[in-house]
Amino acid sequence: MRKTPEEWLEEAAPERKRGLFKLFLGYAPGVGKTYAMLSEGIRRHARGENVVIGVVETHGRQGTAELAGRLPAVPRKPLDYKGTIFEEMDVDAVLAAHPAIVLVDELAHTNIEGSKHRKRYEDVIELLDAEIDVISTMNVQHIESVTPIVGRITGVVVRETVPDWVLQRVDEIVLSDLTPEALQARMKRGDIYPVERSDRALANFFRPGNLIALRELALKQVGNVVDRSLERYMEKEHIEQKTPIAERFAVCISSNPVAQYLIARTARMAERIGAEFYVIYVDIGRDDSPEYQRTLAENFRFAENLGAQIVKAQGRKVAPAVARIVKEKHITQVVFGRSALKGWRKVLYLLAIHEFLRDAPNADVHIVTQEAK
Repeated sequence: MRKTPEEWLEEAAPERKRGLFKLFLGYAPGVGKTYAMLSEGIRRHARGENVVIGVVETHGRQGTAELAGRLPAVPRKPLDYKGTIFEEMDVDAVLAAHPAIVLVDELAHTNIEGSKHRKRYEDVIELLDAEIDVISTMNVQHIESVTPIVGRITGVVVRETVPDWVLQRVDEIVLSDLTPEALQARMKRGDIYPVERSDRALANFFRPGNLIALRELALKQVGNVVDRSLERYMEKEHIEQKTPIAERFAVCISSNPVAQYLIARTARMAERIGAEFYVIYVDIGRDDSPEYQRTLAENFRFAENLGAQIVKAQGRKVAPAVARIVKEKHITQVVFGRSALKGWRKVLYLLAIHEFLRDAPNADVHIVTQEAK
């Protein structure tokens, strides 16, 4: 039976000993992720550490193949799929060898049918659970919450993705970076794809605008992981956070379809300053009907497509529950919707806002006017 994301995260809790997870993140093929991973493995192997290759994809690049040849590798497992033999990382063989460090390329890879796990990131989690350190690679467009943005930027549909909760398990992240101009020069020389494919790639995915936008997304993801690492350290050392580490926007929604306006408005506000974006829903027992559940699910899907992190809670009252989440998630900007309310409804709304301000930490509050439905 496959584990849920919550079960994976529970098993990866900081108080339990696990292997360390290091990720080389890039913004496009050819920026040097695999080369950097192998170079680190070679350095650590030279220092006497037990380093092995679990899987490395050279893509025919001579320099990468030469580096890979300098490290011991666990033989891959051959699998027959529709009459063709494919080779995948042999997770059980790596576990049996129990090295100190294993190199696992292309974290977002989907394994061939018949493999132990469906996705390579699930292989990695099992290795980490066995107290084996893992060094891996991935491009930013494969992060699940980023794929809708990448689709809008590049017009490319990314099919292999890694859930955002896996990124929460990363202990150390390194940006494998090249300027877009240097990356395009590598492409023209045939260092990434064969020369006959270069012109087409440069006219499509590798256009300057695409590369600049993807690079910015990668930089933002690295910043998010660094922020989380600092927060974990501060919590472990019981250091009180005096000032916010980074701007984080949150919008409170209900099952009302008009919530999608609030979500879009908050997403734009967060995007302008490169802030993280959360959507908060507090279940107070009023959205049980099939119609409300349907519109609520549509609101969640809309938010996820805009890159939001969904936070759900239950409670008798909305204001204290939202205040608690804002404190726990270190939210710095909170958006509430305001309908054209009159009479006692307006009084209740203002009381709820006052209650939130009383209980919440130092967070800025935005009241956005919306049409009532």
